[in-house]
Amino acid sequence: MASLSDYLDNLEPLLASVSRQFAYDGSANEVAVIVAATPKIEETSYDNWNGGTYGYTLTLEVPAHVYSQVKSALSQLESAIAAKIKEFLRGSDNQVFDNVVIAPEVVSDDQWRDKARAWLGGDGITNQGRVRSDNIAPHRLDGLLFRSKPEMLLYEALKALGIPFAPLPVFLRGGKEYRRIEPDFIVVKQGILVQVEVDGDTVHTESPADAHARTAMLAHEGVYVERVKASECDTPERAGICAQRILAAIDRYKASR
Repeated sequence: MASLSDYLDNLEPLLASVSRQFAYDGSANEVAVIVAATPKIEETSYDNWNGGTYGYTLTLEVPAHVYSQVKSALSQLESAIAAKIKEFLRGSDNQVFDNVVIAPEVVSDDQWRDKARAWLGGDGITNQGRVRSDNIAPHRLDGLLFRSKPEMLLYEALKALGIPFAPLPVFLRGGKEYRRIEPDFIVVKQGILVQVEVDGDTVHTESPADAHARTAMLAHEGVYVERVKASECDTPERAGICAQRILAAIDRYKASR
């Protein structure tokens, strides 16, 4: 174990280790916040007892679309990340780690007024899965949200094929057995609907039972399910092959009807 002073000039090794441990624990939101954040550590307290003790606070500045998804659970996330960081630090006589603060990132944008007016007029409004706080989507591309880089690469590959598809849409089932799911993709071709799930990255950490529950709602209504590994679409080339394989599966489903 290292002391806090070992990381004051370079937080990356510490944050990488903390993120990896959260991934092993299946804590997707903590991983997403750390990955998306710009970190900053500052001295925020001082106690002159026993020669002086300096306390430090880590601020994680996250993009606005991430902050809007986690703000309802800020205190829990801050406490969890702080506790995990302390697991990696040994005690120091005069330097201690106090806490974590998650804050929205301040970004300079000369066109922010025009963009705000466009948003008020309806531009950029989407029903994508941005409102759930239990599995946030930290990445953005083309104004859309994604939970992992392989999903973004598969999005680009599907877009290049010129077929209708929806990334991270929201599906609800009402009634007494209310259910909400956010498939990674829904692909439509020749009257066939396919739910595509990208598995195996650090964010998608779930039990087989949870994975089944996430696909069962649409599968029971006749929607086909295709699961692909994140490692199968972690480069543009592999994502292109994966997209072609999804289309081939749709052709097989069509032929079997």
